[in-house]
Amino acid sequence: MTDPVSGPVVITGANGFVGARACAAVVERGATVRAVVRRAGTAPVLPGVEEHVGDFGDTIFAATVLAGAGAAVTTVHPMGSDRATQQRVGVEATAAFARAAASTGVDRLVHVSTAAVYDRSPAAGDVDESSALVGDGGNDYAVTKRDTDAAIATVDGLTRVLVRPPAILGAGDTSVWNTLRPDEMRDDPTERRTPPEGTFAWVHVDDLAALLADLATGRVADAEDAAAGPVTGACTPVNVAAERATQRDYYTTVTGALGVEPEWLDTPAWTGRIVADRARSWGWTPRIALDDALAEIRAGLG
Repeated sequence: MTDPVSGPVVITGANGFVGARACAAVVERGATVRAVVRRAGTAPVLPGVEEHVGDFGDTIFAATVLAGAGAAVTTVHPMGSDRATQQRVGVEATAAFARAAASTGVDRLVHVSTAAVYDRSPAAGDVDESSALVGDGGNDYAVTKRDTDAAIATVDGLTRVLVRPPAILGAGDTSVWNTLRPDEMRDDPTERRTPPEGTFAWVHVDDLAALLADLATGRVADAEDAAAGPVTGACTPVNVAAERATQRDYYTTVTGALGVEPEWLDTPAWTGRIVADRARSWGWTPRIALDDALAEIRAGLG
């Protein structure tokens, strides 16, 4: 896949924190978007974005919205829901959508996974795409995202890319790290506890959206080796992470903006990094620096 105008890009969860930014980034690259949402009137209002209302996991709806598309980006996962809901929506519906993409001739499926699929226990060290995955004893989000990746990997007939970001920073009402987590830290002192030297792995939503759009529009071409690009017809994971930060960086920023005190824990913590060399070899470079991302958090909480 190398032609950025080979067909529309279908984006699920197009009204979400990541999905909406991905829509804008794809349009900026000259492609059109079929924005899949559950409620009418919620897709981004942008030239080149066409709203499609329905359940992305429904086979008939998925086949209809994917017909003639060049690529698809899946962003939906009901984080925070019960395990059964995450299994049904995150794993089963995404796998059904991937199968529909393959059956309708879509060239490439780009799935927003997460770095939470990796084992990041205190002794794990640095994490790259070949690192061990979280075990069945992990939290519901990590395990169901792991299982979604595994389900997509079984779908033949198209090139699949598993994009694995850590904490996604950026302003927005539904932003976990700029809005929802700070709300928890404001209201509950136990949410302000952390080992300060533990790693806070992160990427800004705009930098994540840029990679998603480059993959969806073919600016990152298929390759025979994952070091050069997504492997043609295969399922290729790729980590996407910005410069290293610590829990102290994030918690000090949030608690300082809220006017409360953090509580530093003397407990073992993961101090490795998310290695994103593969994304960089594909031409991706993060644009948002840590200082700017933290300043955005402070401004939003001020």
